[in-house]
Amino acid sequence: MPVNLPPLDPSSLFPVPGIRLGWAEAGIKYPNRKDLLIIEVAQGSAVSGVFTLNRYCAAPVTLCRSHLQAKQGIRALVINTGNANAGTGEQGMKDALLTCDTVAEIMQLNTEQVLPFSTGVILEKLPMDKLLAGLPEAKNNLTDDCWADAAEAIMTTDIAPKAISKQLILGSDKIAITGMSKGAGMIHPNMATMLGYLATDANVSQSLLDEITQEIADLSFNCISVDGDTSTNDSFIIIATGQSAAEPITSRQDSRFDALYQELLSLSQYLAKAIVRDGEGATKFITVDVQGAKSVAEAKAVGYAIAKSPLVKTAFFASDPNLGRLLAAIGYAHRECESLNDLDTEKLELALGDVMVAQNGGFAKGYTEEKGQAVMDQSEITITIKLNRGQFDAKIWSCDFSYDYVKINAEYRT
Repeated sequence: MPVNLPPLDPSSLFPVPGIRLGWAEAGIKYPNRKDLLIIEVAQGSAVSGVFTLNRYCAAPVTLCRSHLQAKQGIRALVINTGNANAGTGEQGMKDALLTCDTVAEIMQLNTEQVLPFSTGVILEKLPMDKLLAGLPEAKNNLTDDCWADAAEAIMTTDIAPKAISKQLILGSDKIAITGMSKGAGMIHPNMATMLGYLATDANVSQSLLDEITQEIADLSFNCISVDGDTSTNDSFIIIATGQSAAEPITSRQDSRFDALYQELLSLSQYLAKAIVRDGEGATKFITVDVQGAKSVAEAKAVGYAIAKSPLVKTAFFASDPNLGRLLAAIGYAHRECESLNDLDTEKLELALGDVMVAQNGGFAKGYTEEKGQAVMDQSEITITIKLNRGQFDAKIWSCDFSYDYVKINAEYRT
């Protein structure tokens, strides 16, 4: 089961004015399962996206980038699970475009106003007959209060649907923010297979939304790692419908900006961490807190070295305080960030929870195996690394590797 992830309460998810969602059971991979979703977006909304940096990116990712650049005003998103439409060549692009064409036709839109998303098995063609047949049902089911169903409709190997919602006051106006994510495996920046969607009825200019979407992604979905594999389909979308009565926020100097930004970031981090908590086979949730680096890149390199190390992750699954593996991972982080070539390990401090583990190049004075074991037995563990070489910090969220991770991925296509 997911590590300390609360069950989703549908009543906790607020409708977002300007957003309607509709799902269908198209049978793309499995029968009798929600696997197709349409999100209708009000005219005039600002929509911004961040996508995978995997060079083998899926056809829908390429098409999303193109449609956003066309600046025709995004009016709909269409998401299918069970098939990634990645590694499918020219036919995959045709299928993604046909999906957009069909959604545009049934919703009376232009094709470039539709963003397509797919997630699932790579190197297999989309079953277009099933997908296209399910679109009218999804369109007919459009409503503003089915975020929980929508979160379920985008799942693949996830155990639990992931969504969160918040209402806040901006100036004198109440606005809503609701979001959902999916992902459990093939999770590692850039980005971490994940999908994330966040919508608000706040009025935010397109240029400002473009600016902050990348920042928020870098502080949330680009700070998680389940297994060190960067997917072909990762996508994170923020939608600001502007349906509230508030005046538009066009700059960071607006007195309302900080409150909105912090809530968007907070909800994005919750959704990102929920993916890790639901990581394939995960039994522990691990925070890697790296402090005192010369740059954020240094801090993240050290954090990722630990977060994606199979030796570290298997030790945590076994609750084995084999903590030399942490030092070894830190020691090779310079392969990802050259400025770490001069890392002085004598100055480094390593703590596990509230237990100091390493100082001055070796075990910390007073450390005992029993103290380390007590922390390792917990389901949530924080690893703190103080590099003591600068003023920059970063947090990375990860999980352990269990027997179930191997089983899930060995049997993924069966």
